[in-house]
Amino acid sequence: MPEPRKRRVSAGAPEARANFRHELRDFFRFILRPRFAPRLPGRLADSGWRSDWFSGAPLGRLLKWAAFLWSINLVVLGPIAVAAAGAGGATHRLDIYNMPWLQALIWAPIMEELVFRYSLRRLTQAWWLAPMAVGAMILGPKWPGILLAGAAVALCWLPMLVGGPPGQRPLPWRWRLRYRRLFPWVFHATCLTFAAVHLYNFNLHHTPLWLLPLLVLPQWLTGMVLAWLRMKRGIGASMLLHGLFNGGPLLVVWLVLRTVPDVLS
Repeated sequence: MPEPRKRRVSAGAPEARANFRHELRDFFRFILRPRFAPRLPGRLADSGWRSDWFSGAPLGRLLKWAAFLWSINLVVLGPIAVAAAGAGGATHRLDIYNMPWLQALIWAPIMEELVFRYSLRRLTQAWWLAPMAVGAMILGPKWPGILLAGAAVALCWLPMLVGGPPGQRPLPWRWRLRYRRLFPWVFHATCLTFAAVHLYNFNLHHTPLWLLPLLVLPQWLTGMVLAWLRMKRGIGASMLLHGLFNGGPLLVVWLVLRTVPDVLS
């Protein structure tokens, strides 16, 4: 008997007509009550492992999400972070004359998504993936870290190739129920941890502790959107949006340096 053809949800189906406004409402409902289901429509009717990596949102939709994040961060959260940095004497480590393109567009999206968001849906893999991914992130984009990161990604892909890495067996039912009850706390804890890690981007000097959360408000919002997208679309979609989001500000700074460098100096 021939295998059924893999297909996307028909464009004529009601659930396939979800637009950006629908997704925005879904995001705000989700962060108030994080949950596993339902997924957003349009995912490939394929192996769950394959869909997790390769059945993401259309590029145009991801660009809309990136534009949403850039707008909120530029108009609201960014000015708050800048004011907090000025009040506390914190300075950013980024050297605008030596832009970390590869690190921002490729390394950070892959490693940070593996560390903070991959295991939200693949909890049984966290015991081996988390140490590998955290180790690679600490080592940085140099050969030891790159090799360790490549090994971690290869193990994540094994279910699509030869049957699966250690920890592929599903959780016992009672542990699934317990994790689902705790999931809202886990979701928000990972978003807060993601934001807190970005304090490393600053030279804090003597910044008061109460100002520290304000410095990373943009990363906190971005982390929630990426975690929501990981749960609703897959890890591939969250990695791609992460790269797009990082690339926008770098592109703006690069264009300014090329056209009106005196403005930044």
